[in-house]
Amino acid sequence: MKNWEAMEAFIEVVRQGSFSAAALQLKVSASHISRLITQLESELGTTLLFRTTRRIRLSEAGELYYHHCRGLPEALSSAEEVISSLNNALVGPFKITCATTFGERFIAPVINDFLIEHPKIELDFHLSNRPVDLIEEGYDLAIRMGSLKDSSHLSRRLCDRVEYLCASRDYVDRHGIPHTLAELNKHRCLIGSKTHWLFQQDGQRKEVKVSSHWRSNSGPALLDAVKKGLGIAQLPDYYVADELASGELIALLPQYQYPYSGVWLVYPKVRQPSPKLQKVCDYLIQRFSQQPPF
Repeated sequence: MKNWEAMEAFIEVVRQGSFSAAALQLKVSASHISRLITQLESELGTTLLFRTTRRIRLSEAGELYYHHCRGLPEALSSAEEVISSLNNALVGPFKITCATTFGERFIAPVINDFLIEHPKIELDFHLSNRPVDLIEEGYDLAIRMGSLKDSSHLSRRLCDRVEYLCASRDYVDRHGIPHTLAELNKHRCLIGSKTHWLFQQDGQRKEVKVSSHWRSNSGPALLDAVKKGLGIAQLPDYYVADELASGELIALLPQYQYPYSGVWLVYPKVRQPSPKLQKVCDYLIQRFSQQPPF
């Protein structure tokens, strides 16, 4: 590509029939055009143009060079237009990962609405409570909960969520309630995919490691165990809001409750995020801000 500018100048001189007309077309000076072609001839080791005061004439080498090069500027322009069209069109594959329950209840309905408007997108929506490697596994977007620890990705906040430490009335009647964080080790703790619970103490974020005789990576299974009195657990608001409102579950240690943690749209760092990614993120954020799901 080092001779591209000179080649483009040569093609335009041949098409326009003069250095001055080519210079006008390319918006440079005639002297600049002359220098480019002289440089090109020097690098090719041959004369391309015979110059006179009135006209230019192609040499045999010039005829051959022009024949092979004349379509290249249009080809490049066409290639750029194709890529621009691809980048700006909402078409083709798009791969998302999200935690299972949150994805089923809140993300899937919104994404499906988005696809009604953009039916040429080919969606691969993977639901898993396993943290995936976006780069290695080829994901365009992840919806993640809580604190973000991987600074190698970019993120946008989708919404807030609150996590409640809770237990059933039956459990409280049989085992009492903890009054401090230190008392948690005296209770039957049920844990999901996290081994640490999030609290706030003296205005500071505090993570408490808990041990358990019961563990599952399923939020609904964890909620069922809490409702049946098997122990206490920390669950996000969208799992337990109705049960707390009805009194079926009781919120514990409210004085240590962390104000909120986030739900995040996370995506790999790239020089220029694709229009698909931008549009999907904008749509999700707009819908969640207009109609908070919980």
